[in-house]
Amino acid sequence: MKLLASSDELLFMVLPYVAVGVFLLATIVRYRTAPFTYSSLSSQFLENHEHFWALVPFHFGIIVTLTGHVVAFLIPRQVLLWNSRPLRLYVLEASALAFGLLALVGIAATIHRRLTFRKVREVTSRLDWIVLGLLLVQVLSGVLVAIYHPWGSSWFAAVLTPYLWSLIALNPDLGYIVGMPWLVKTHIASAFVLIGLSPFTRLVHILVAPNPYLWRRPQVVRWYGRPDTSSAERRA
Repeated sequence: MKLLASSDELLFMVLPYVAVGVFLLATIVRYRTAPFTYSSLSSQFLENHEHFWALVPFHFGIIVTLTGHVVAFLIPRQVLLWNSRPLRLYVLEASALAFGLLALVGIAATIHRRLTFRKVREVTSRLDWIVLGLLLVQVLSGVLVAIYHPWGSSWFAAVLTPYLWSLIALNPDLGYIVGMPWLVKTHIASAFVLIGLSPFTRLVHILVAPNPYLWRRPQVVRWYGRPDTSSAERRA
């Protein structure tokens, strides 16, 4: 019991401040020392078809679900008022689950692409694999929470929002967290780990780019080879 309490203190009192501190410091240092690395380091030129069908669903799914989290954090009373009508609650929950599944399909396809395409796999670093694994845990745990612990839009607004505000007030209140299921705790802890790790990874691109490729027109890329090269070599 004491060990469980100490792990909760480590994950939900210490980790959030460490993650945010590392995020702020490392972000500033990286921007000042290597500003041109603020990029997703896209491998689109190496393979584009599965890249599109992986990254676009993932981005749409994750952006919508993150927006829902932010809304529940900023205006919890309005969210609870909206959910006071069963039909509106069902619509909100079903929509959140649908976009969560979209993000899960996207991250699974991204991992599959980096495993199966040799050139893409060769430019994938160990840190990239760690980030992909954490994103998979984050999205999968969120989907499982939505399935096994439903009405999350309500209990997030009523329970997790006060906890997050207590962190901002520098007075973390574990009373909101200790009774949460392990899936919820996993989802929260992995989010803090991702925040702390993001300045060292491709994830920094979210700070400088609004992902315009989600709505821009398709781009045509032409490859040119020497006259004596074969078509297979040109394709490669």
